[in-house]
Amino acid sequence: MNVTTTLGFAAAAFGVAMGLSPLLQVRHMVARRSSADVSLPFLLVLLVGFVLWLAYGVALGNTALIVSNAVAITSYTITTVAVLRLRSL
Repeated sequence: MNVTTTLGFAAAAFGVAMGLSPLLQVRHMVARRSSADVSLPFLLVLLVGFVLWLAYGVALGNTALIVSNAVAITSYTITTVAVLRLRSL
């Protein structure tokens, strides 16, 4: 395996890990039963960015960009829904 392939796998793995990281915030919010300290505009800006990166990955046919950003979109959508639900309680 060459250096470029190794870097690609490492970047994809960390991209998925970064995409899943907001779920840690969800766990924290649920435990406290509050999302008051989470910035909804921040989450929405990130979500738009991930959608744009996903579109770019699809346009390039780049699996690493597609997978990592699809995971991030899913994770950030779950986080945003949790924020909204906890604020309506």
